[in-house]
Amino acid sequence: MDIRKRMLELEQIINEANYNYYTLDAPTISDFEYDKYLKELIKLEEEYPEYKSDNSPTVKIGGVVLDKFLKYTHTEAMMSLANSFNFEELKEFDERVSKEVSGYDYVLELKIDGLAISLVYEEGLLVKAATRGDGTIGEDVTSNIKTIKTVPLKLKENISIIVRGEVFMPYSSFNKLNEQREKEGLELFRNPRNAAAGTVRQLDSSVVASRNLDMFSYAIVNPSNYNLKTQVEVLEYLKTLGFKVNNNYVLVNDIDSAIDEINKYDILRKELSYDTDGVVIKVNEFNLQEELGFTVKHPKWAIAYKFAPEEVSTKLYDITYQVGRTGVITPVAELEPVLISGSVVSRATLHNEDFIKNLDVRIGDYVVVRKAGEIIPEVVKVLLEERKNTEPFEMIHKCPSCLETIYRDADEADWYCINPLCPAQAVNKIIHFASRDAMNIGMLGEKVVKQLYDEGILKDIIDIYNLKNHYDEMIDLERMGEKRVQNLLRAIEESKTRSLDRLLFGLGIRHVGAKISKILVTNYPSLDLLKEAKKEDLLNIFEIGDSIASSVVNFFSSDYAEKLILKFNEIGINTTYEVKNEEITDNPFKDKVVVLTGKLEKFTRGEAKALIESLGGNVTSSVSKNTDLVVAGTDAGSKLKEAERLNIKVVDEETFIGMVNNG
Repeated sequence: MDIRKRMLELEQIINEANYNYYTLDAPTISDFEYDKYLKELIKLEEEYPEYKSDNSPTVKIGGVVLDKFLKYTHTEAMMSLANSFNFEELKEFDERVSKEVSGYDYVLELKIDGLAISLVYEEGLLVKAATRGDGTIGEDVTSNIKTIKTVPLKLKENISIIVRGEVFMPYSSFNKLNEQREKEGLELFRNPRNAAAGTVRQLDSSVVASRNLDMFSYAIVNPSNYNLKTQVEVLEYLKTLGFKVNNNYVLVNDIDSAIDEINKYDILRKELSYDTDGVVIKVNEFNLQEELGFTVKHPKWAIAYKFAPEEVSTKLYDITYQVGRTGVITPVAELEPVLISGSVVSRATLHNEDFIKNLDVRIGDYVVVRKAGEIIPEVVKVLLEERKNTEPFEMIHKCPSCLETIYRDADEADWYCINPLCPAQAVNKIIHFASRDAMNIGMLGEKVVKQLYDEGILKDIIDIYNLKNHYDEMIDLERMGEKRVQNLLRAIEESKTRSLDRLLFGLGIRHVGAKISKILVTNYPSLDLLKEAKKEDLLNIFEIGDSIASSVVNFFSSDYAEKLILKFNEIGINTTYEVKNEEITDNPFKDKVVVLTGKLEKFTRGEAKALIESLGGNVTSSVSKNTDLVVAGTDAGSKLKEAERLNIKVVDEETFIGMVNNG
């Protein structure tokens, strides 16, 4: 195995998972998968430290700050917790604690599945509320948090204090919100955590107020300033100040008692009115916490135990098929409806043909279903003892949408429909283009897209911008009407100003997700430039591999892409990546591609990279014609020579420090 290549692959998987989970709040892999990849990377870095990257996700708390809100720098970092998934790992945690301190108790608190928030009070008044972000820099969401009824705007004591807690959406609010969105033909939220995070990031605080969020508070920054000596004292003090505290906490004096309590919590959680995905175990005494200290990423005095996903059995009465926007055919289990983790599940993914055959899933079987990562329902087991007269599964051979023959490559698990005119692909491409993470056309949800497609009004993404020519037709459609059509057309016009990286993501190019889109537009700040990019040039960008480069080149070399770009320019859609008006215009690193080479005296490579990225620059590992600047320390080698050959600006460390200060 090529160790370096595998480590880079793991870094990309984990970074993308971090981006989806912490920035877009749309997780794509389960916690179990995530921890498996992370542990593998940690092990490889321990065995091969010479290959460890400066920007390895193992030293990153996680998250990327969005540009929707003003940035806020936390006075004390909001660190994440290490996770455990079995009691053996909890006992190992206890052994580590016992080797360094003695005479400690543990306090156990429910781990609420929501969004971490820091509240800043001055003389008893709420002055700031911010998201965790990357742990150091978050987003100022004060106006939205103020609408939450359980967040006190004025404390019962006139003190200055920083309080931290979890914003969440109760099941009742979640179900009501999705019922309303379904009536309006909008995309449904997948789970309460996703809904809560999306709500906190709304620009209109009245929308936030209407969704009835809630918050549990659980921590105080620098508790010794308030003569508090234990975590239990903090929880009690928070109550006296007027905060809502989750009363499901318990104090124990050993790890075996903690495990007994966790088993009770596992039963209790199914009766609660909100999502909880685990239990947090903390050393109760603050003097012992201080003695234990921190790793680079986590406190040594606390750990999160994650519950196993809830599993429920039900009957599988049919297998249907979904056609994705890239043509992939996904088998879907149609189930007798069953309640899992607070929501009714009637469909679950069966992934692909091999997955079904390995489990020997058959129509008519009783199966075990769970939510992967508490999000996506999936079949995990067949109850063979319940099987009666059933027939072995056979994969279909024609696309369920266009009836064209489907294909499967020998080295892939998925079957594909490659018909470019396939209706299902067309519909899903439009839905993706209009989705929140792409062009964010809020009124153009799945049901509206399908309705307009069936009416022949909307056949391709470019037709979205011609809908104004079908005004009279649309107002006569079911569930539309004049006001909804006007709101839809207004949302479409607003989408023309979206950032180029969101437009690129919306095009649905295979292997080009939100993160890769941002990288591409940073290097090629217009569609006209990107369409001319050669594969070898794209491969010079650090995080662009062969599959991504091929997909981009193939897409932009097509007649369809050519017509699309012409149309975008014609109707005034933003196709360039520019510095926003509110951003600093004399920042020497903003949107610049920078390469670091040689040894810096006053910075580590990681510190220099972090500085450049904090000022809006993008650090890559290799010099190409797209590089804007090379920072050269002592003993700079081939990268410096390549920069000089390409006539790229090179600065020394002293000049770099001056540029940072100016930025």
